[in-house]
Amino acid sequence: MKNIFDLNETNAVIDRVNKLESSTQAKWGKMSVDQMLAHCNVQYEMAFETIHPKPAGFKKALLKLFVKPTVVNNKPYKKNSRTAPEFLITDSKNFNVEKERLVNYLKKAQNLGADYFDNRESHSFGKLSKKEWNNMFYKHLDHHLRQFDV
Repeated sequence: MKNIFDLNETNAVIDRVNKLESSTQAKWGKMSVDQMLAHCNVQYEMAFETIHPKPAGFKKALLKLFVKPTVVNNKPYKKNSRTAPEFLITDSKNFNVEKERLVNYLKKAQNLGADYFDNRESHSFGKLSKKEWNNMFYKHLDHHLRQFDV
């Protein structure tokens, strides 16, 4: 798994994001490119903002037991994988706004660095190591950038 906290890798991902255009079509899936960008931003909203309610109780236990291992491991996501309801984007979004938000989130995470995230509480999975944070961030972005052939 590539290291999203490495400046060169962050820049490579940003370059891929910048290759997207509002007319870029997906190779698979149902999302438009603006929806995909908004979808990818949710992960960073959960890391940096307080706009998404945190799961609690039984739901959080299920997420930690069954979803976390898939999200933080090194294995790429399969095409057309299911997503959590919080990540579903069904309406149109402003492509340029969502693209800029994603680039800014990438820069923020890189500037904070891996050590900032080490043993930090995630929105849904409890405390994660810096490797788990990296895998979660990078693999999700890579999956969707490959979906849009960049």
